[in-house]
Amino acid sequence: MIKIRIPATSANLGAGFDALGLALSFYNYAEMEEWDRIEITSADGLDIPRDENNLVYVSAKDLYAVCGKKLPGIRLVQTSAIPMARGLGSSSACIVAGLAGANRMLGDPLSADDLVDLAAQIEGHPDNTAPAFLGGIVTAVFDGRKVHWVKQEVFTKLKFIAIIPDFELKTDKARACLPQEVSHKDAVYNLSRAALFSASLLTGKFENLRTAVHDRLHQPYRMELIPRAREVFDIAYTHGAYGVYISGAGPTIMAIADEDNTYFAGKVRFSLDNAGLGGWEVREFSIDNEGTRIVEE
Repeated sequence: MIKIRIPATSANLGAGFDALGLALSFYNYAEMEEWDRIEITSADGLDIPRDENNLVYVSAKDLYAVCGKKLPGIRLVQTSAIPMARGLGSSSACIVAGLAGANRMLGDPLSADDLVDLAAQIEGHPDNTAPAFLGGIVTAVFDGRKVHWVKQEVFTKLKFIAIIPDFELKTDKARACLPQEVSHKDAVYNLSRAALFSASLLTGKFENLRTAVHDRLHQPYRMELIPRAREVFDIAYTHGAYGVYISGAGPTIMAIADEDNTYFAGKVRFSLDNAGLGGWEVREFSIDNEGTRIVEE
């Protein structure tokens, strides 16, 4: 069987709506091979689709179709550490797993560019799927057919702390709350800050990140769907976060802190407990620069 490791991702990074994303050191695994029927199991006991609606299978089947092949069936074992509907790229990880595994099963007929394009066509936008494939921080534009992307590996003294609520927020609901049109002023506001984020992260001007994560396109609207989100932002900033933003569509809130801020996660945990938010999880990650890889066959 082919075994694939796929990183979690954090998209938007504040102002970079549907354009910026990065990969995190937190992984799903999928083991798969061609089979004469659909046989899908969960290695960690999670309730996942076990029929033709499974997203890993759907994506693998799509890649076979692109290559002019028919996937007869699949034997698939999933390990799903990335929590679903939390803004950490769980659906993108499934799409990427299916495409990467199917491509390897066929002898790697598609290039990395092809796979990134196909993943965005399935997902609808590349801010999670591209960094899941490529690793690092990825700036991407999807023209409806092709993804134009730049990956930058990031070696910084930063850690990313995911503050994960004990409730889900479906992406379709998080998108439905967004306005259909925005003002020219708000568009300029976001463009400048999205550019500032990438430049500041890569040049070590971390003091800029607090300004760079400000956003007017999605976060003000999604905040209303995440009870006590503003309080969590304040807690993270109180303990020295460089920047705090809603990860993807939410509801996870991501804080960026210096690695020398040794007890940041513990302080946040303590403050959440004191605020009556004991059900929220605090997880500390670094940036994964490698992206998806086949770990064994």
